[in-house]
Amino acid sequence: MSTRFQIALLIFMMTNAVAFGVGIILVLMIPALAAYALEAIPAVVLASFVVSAPAAWFIAPTLRSRYQRIHSR
Repeated sequence: MSTRFQIALLIFMMTNAVAFGVGIILVLMIPALAAYALEAIPAVVLASFVVSAPAAWFIAPTLRSRYQRIHSR
């Protein structure tokens, strides 16, 4: 198992939680979506898994780099 994959696996859990939180808030705050909450909430769960996997994969190398410039001058 590569280091990038291990870091991405840890980041996946966090990005999944954030993506789910944003999605569930949108579903519950928009009245048109709240009317179909029983169908929309499983879609949010699935979408959060789909979105967070590539996001975690692309974030992992930046966390692995030791010397990263945060502010460009």
